[in-house]
Amino acid sequence: MTRRSRWTPQTLFALAFPLAVPFWALMILAPGWSVTRRVMASPLVAAPPLLVYVVLLVPQLGAFWSAVSAPDLPVLAALFGTPAGAAAAWAHFIGFELFIGRWMYLDARERGVHPLIMAPVLVLTILLSPLGLLSYLLLRAVLPARVERSSRVPT
Repeated sequence: MTRRSRWTPQTLFALAFPLAVPFWALMILAPGWSVTRRVMASPLVAAPPLLVYVVLLVPQLGAFWSAVSAPDLPVLAALFGTPAGAAAAWAHFIGFELFIGRWMYLDARERGVHPLIMAPVLVLTILLSPLGLLSYLLLRAVLPARVERSSRVPT
């Protein structure tokens, strides 16, 4: 009799996004709060969904390694077409989106981008990460960088 693990691909899939939600909420809803600044200062905020990825990856490391070491569309499609493959891809997306969102949040704070401008960009990053990142990069290109007082040349 085999014992079925409670950490099924479905369970892990369902866990990945809720692990990231508190960090997104801090960046979007309380961007200026000192707690948000302290929490988001650490790159480890991306670790919880990435740990979900690891839990999904380890039992199937051989299949994943074969698929990514010699990428082939039908092989990747077959792997991602499995519950474990799709859940791992989802956890991967969630972790990296959070890491990118964190960078955007920190960069925007440093540049003085208003939180009301950043909120929709961060939401777009949650939903469609590449479009959110591209939007921020375009925004970054058109907004002037804030000059820090310490870097000003005395007159």
